[in-house]
Amino acid sequence: MAADYSQPILEGPGKTDYARYMRTDELLSLQRHPDEMEHHDELLFQTVHQSTELWLKHACFEVDRSVHEIEHRRIEQAIAYLSRAITGVRLITGQLEMLTHMTPSDFQEVRVQLGNGSGFESPGWTGVSRVSAQLGRAFEALCAAHDIDLMTLYREGAHTPTYRLAEALVEWDERIALWRVRHFRIAIRTIGIQAVGTKGTPVGQLFRLITRKFYPDLWQVRSDLTLTGPMGGLEPALHEEMTTCPM
Repeated sequence: MAADYSQPILEGPGKTDYARYMRTDELLSLQRHPDEMEHHDELLFQTVHQSTELWLKHACFEVDRSVHEIEHRRIEQAIAYLSRAITGVRLITGQLEMLTHMTPSDFQEVRVQLGNGSGFESPGWTGVSRVSAQLGRAFEALCAAHDIDLMTLYREGAHTPTYRLAEALVEWDERIALWRVRHFRIAIRTIGIQAVGTKGTPVGQLFRLITRKFYPDLWQVRSDLTLTGPMGGLEPALHEEMTTCPM
């Protein structure tokens, strides 16, 4: 007798195994129903932000595993897991473009529905802050255990696993920054630079927050290499041009 593949075999709610494993009935019920919406763009807004939370959850999961691999000195595996997390952040940065379809006027109506909700309350962002700190401590411990100096690593160790791991940390840091910058630019494009966020934070103040780095030493080593390199930093004329040219 031929097997009946049309019937689900997994436990749980849902008419199909796909629905039961992916929990699509529950997932697709998490957005406001059209009858509940005060504005057409609420579904757009929720879709972008809910999917962002999912990707950040996954990214944090991968960074946690990367930390575990570093602690056990499996550097190549750590790089591979961190690369997955980086790709996840690239995806959420790209999907922010969907928010550009909302006009400033339309967002004012959607914004009312948020209450006092703010991106500062994002579980994903809290998780990113947590795992980024753990990743930094794991890398520092690795360098300390092997007596690795960053200047020496960047001058002489460009083909080593530790160098590639350092650059993976830099890319993670950079991708998070680019995501936050793009979010900030869309925010000021939508509500203006002089506006106040839903938590009472002036939008202009957010710019100072997004310039923070998780791994300042890995960024500083680039400046140190430049300042101690053959050119000794910028040529005087170029330095003057950069300091006087309006940005």
